[in-house]
Amino acid sequence: MERHPFLLLLVVSLGLTLVALCAGQNQFIYHGFTGENLTIDGTAKITPEGLLELTSDKNDLSGHAFFPTPMHLRRPPNSTVQSFSVNFVFGIQSFYSDRSYDGMAFLLAPTNDLSAAWPDGYLGLFNISNRGNFSNHIFAVELDTFQNSEFGDISNSHVGVDVNDVRSVQSSFAGFYDEKGVFRNLTLYSGRAMQVWLEYVEEATQITVTMAPIDTPKPKRPLLSATYDLSTVLTDPVYIGFSAATGPVSTRHIVLGWSFDMGVPAPALDITKLPKLPRVGTKPRSNVLEIVLPIASAMFIIILGTIAILFVRRKLRYAELREDWEVEFGPQRFSYKDLFHATLGFKNKNLIGVGGFGKVYKGILATSKLDIAVKKISHESRQGMKEFITEVVSIGRLRHRNLVPLLGYCRRKNELLLVYNYMSNGSLDKYLHDVDGRSTLDWTRRFQIIKDVARGLLYLHEKWEKVVIHRDIKASNVLLDDEMNGRLGDFGLARLYDHGTNPQTTHVVGTMGYLAPEMVRTGKASPLTDVFAFGAFLLEVTCGQRPVKQDTQGKQLMLVDWVLEHWHHGLLTEAVDMRLQGDYNIDEAYLVLKLALVCLHPFPTSRPSMREVVQYLDNDLPPPELAPTRLGFSKLPLMQNKGFNPSVMSYPELITSFGTFSGLSGGR
Repeated sequence: MERHPFLLLLVVSLGLTLVALCAGQNQFIYHGFTGENLTIDGTAKITPEGLLELTSDKNDLSGHAFFPTPMHLRRPPNSTVQSFSVNFVFGIQSFYSDRSYDGMAFLLAPTNDLSAAWPDGYLGLFNISNRGNFSNHIFAVELDTFQNSEFGDISNSHVGVDVNDVRSVQSSFAGFYDEKGVFRNLTLYSGRAMQVWLEYVEEATQITVTMAPIDTPKPKRPLLSATYDLSTVLTDPVYIGFSAATGPVSTRHIVLGWSFDMGVPAPALDITKLPKLPRVGTKPRSNVLEIVLPIASAMFIIILGTIAILFVRRKLRYAELREDWEVEFGPQRFSYKDLFHATLGFKNKNLIGVGGFGKVYKGILATSKLDIAVKKISHESRQGMKEFITEVVSIGRLRHRNLVPLLGYCRRKNELLLVYNYMSNGSLDKYLHDVDGRSTLDWTRRFQIIKDVARGLLYLHEKWEKVVIHRDIKASNVLLDDEMNGRLGDFGLARLYDHGTNPQTTHVVGTMGYLAPEMVRTGKASPLTDVFAFGAFLLEVTCGQRPVKQDTQGKQLMLVDWVLEHWHHGLLTEAVDMRLQGDYNIDEAYLVLKLALVCLHPFPTSRPSMREVVQYLDNDLPPPELAPTRLGFSKLPLMQNKGFNPSVMSYPELITSFGTFSGLSGGR
């Protein structure tokens, strides 16, 4: 019996130890991350200085970092999510002072594997197919530095509360309320360290987010407040961490310190213990300059004349054409000087392409080290230039993984320069037509590129805020990125208009072999003229031949005529590129060839929409049918003339459209 007090003391001691351990699991604090065991993926890393760097110098990628063990936030017996709070310090450093891509987020998720999520505007949280799904069970606070209009973003520097989607349930311009209650704006990508406080109150189901510069005490008034019951969102347990993503321009998303607790405010971070953000830009001037500068000033007086001459020559070399209406396009306008140096003076060794509308040069921007492609287009008239530039800037906001980002433009006298992201593997036509000795693309890669371009066109026609007509779809305008994914580029001829209205364009532009008959007759482009060009593109990729070529007698031959002849003889698959040597999926090739003929139908209303095209390619719709009956052109020979009639050379597409089609159906 004398041992009972000792046993009781032992039991109490063990119980207190267990409670302490459990409590410790609900709280943590990091002053830097050196030696910490976080779960990281993608571009995320812990630097030698102790910074958690979610993204660095890579484009169109994402990074994630999570606390290594999941948290149990639900409180028995009713399993409601209990109160919790978070405090972290972050910094976003862009290589440009006036733009950034794309943002970061603090999140709670049922898993720490977000490998299926997309970068860019999706912030590494979701992708196009799962955003908005209740099954995501993700709650996040986003620090967004790019305005994605399709997600309802209010600016290019805002804070939002996200539930299962990047479309925020509540958002606010980034900033804080000072002691007098006056709102002070903050630029998230300023490169300065900032502090965020996130609190969730169980009883009121209220979410509050507060932020301020790192050296400013926590404001009394929160930046934004939202009422949302997280018990309807979060699973148990949950993983707690950060996600960040970049777009076409490199941006660093960095976390310096982080704390978390349940039921009580998170431990305050001691900013004196946090690592410092790395410096961005030029180094501070050396003290040596303080000595040399007076001497240099004296020398400057002596060589003033020479410098003046050089300055005039330099100014003429970098002269640009600017008008008052271009002020609003500041972030999308590049200086000619930057582009000149990026391309080494537009030297021939940097020339990567020549087309009917200009030359394309590879370049590297000095400030961001971003690889770019610069297309130079000659223009003689100012008529319509304002409208054209306005559309170029609008198209620059297009964000899709199967489109080449248009970063901006520059103007000189009689010259317009369009700036794109550089695609390392060049254009698709160089692989199809064996230029520079490139190896032949296998069928699997060709079919994937076809689907990539189809999805990009669907986004242009239906999923963006406006309807975009590309007007120049062809293999030479399909670029291949580092992973050989197809990206539709060259928006120099694109036009856009509001959904539900009709386009007003009446100029015939495009490339022979890809022009729809109605485009040739009326000059009016529409999404269905893009579908026609896409049909020609399908034949080009599948057959490995250009839509129009010359025979030995100099006659123009149409690829679609040749494919139609194979179809009429029941030998459609023999039109597949011989270089594949029969190594291809017959069902897929047959589907693509049939779909191409339907897209090339002479009557626009008989062509499918790009939404239907994507459904055909994804096997969500049965393959289109090719009807055996003619369309009322029985007096025209089916295959007597495979080339152009000289009397109608100005309307080449009409020959194919009315002379060789024999009743294709399967459109809308």
